[in-house]
Amino acid sequence: MVEALDFTSKPTVLVVDDAADNLEVISGLLKGLYKVKVAANGEKGLQIARSDSPPDLILLDIMMPEISGYEVCTQLKADPATHHIPIIFLTALSSAEDERKGLELGAEDYVTKPISPAILLARVKTHLRIKAAVDFLRDKNAWLERELVWRVQSDLDFAKSVGEIAQDFRAMTEHLSGSG
Repeated sequence: MVEALDFTSKPTVLVVDDAADNLEVISGLLKGLYKVKVAANGEKGLQIARSDSPPDLILLDIMMPEISGYEVCTQLKADPATHHIPIIFLTALSSAEDERKGLELGAEDYVTKPISPAILLARVKTHLRIKAAVDFLRDKNAWLERELVWRVQSDLDFAKSVGEIAQDFRAMTEHLSGSG
């Protein structure tokens, strides 16, 4: 059966940035609207994304020490458990080439710093709506596939029962014909 949709819980947004000021500003902007998780580096971001309660969307800086946002994105998009989480790069890199690379790696969007709060909020809202619709359709499709399997099996069981009844009927008819 399709799981009941929960329209009351807030979506979770993970903000991954090595600059504490950026984490504070962005999480402050999102705090009233969404559940916010923060990670000060790419490795911690990967851990949170792969946890038992993954985020619904990731805001990801590109330029971070040790593991870049590009590498975090590549790993998340390669992992079946996390490939569906939308990623919005949030970065000071503003060239068309940087944006192209980020989108080719699988990010859904690319926002340059300094951010415009209204634009960031609009993009987060849009990508969370898209994700919710995709998740709903994926769940509905899985339910329909299970339903189809069940119905095909039911039809096969019914056809088998009809075949057995027909065989019994033939046997009874032959018996009655032979004794008359």
